Amino acid sequence: MIRPTTPNDKEALIALASATGLFQPNQLEEVGEMLADYFSDNGDGDHFWITDDDDGPVGVVYCEAEPMTDQTWNLQLIAIRPDRQRQGRGATLLRDVEKTLVARGGRVLLVETSGLASFERVRAFYRKCGYDEEARIRDFYAAGDDKIVYRKVLTAPGK
Repeated sequence: MIRPTTPNDKEALIALASATGLFQPNQLEEVGEMLADYFSDNGDGDHFWITDDDDGPVGVVYCEAEPMTDQTWNLQLIAIRPDRQRQGRGATLLRDVEKTLVARGGRVLLVETSGLASFERVRAFYRKCGYDEEARIRDFYAAGDDKIVYRKVLTAPGK
């Protein structure tokens, strides 16, 4: 069941992100801060969290509007518990985000990820979901770790 994230999900979602092995301790701390900020401002519509719940959170996405743009959004986080990966849950969550954004008038969704070899499966996931590599910033995260930005158009231009 895909549903809005609730404050009671916070610890489980941090543990879920940690279990993926893709986040450093400081990044997990930031995830906790992002969740706390989200629930403290009562969701102002320019960002949202969605949880895949199967008797407890097994997946999560966080998306926010890009300031000073016309309906460009950033997928800041997507994570699926490792024992539930490769079941289509990530693609289902991503499609739900895309539908939500289209309903809100979203035009473009951007996703950034690491260029490290250990993230190839992540990049393949985005390509499989219809995202095209739009940009690469060399040595962005650290020397030898590029930032790769993927892009998907959500609505036809002019709509």
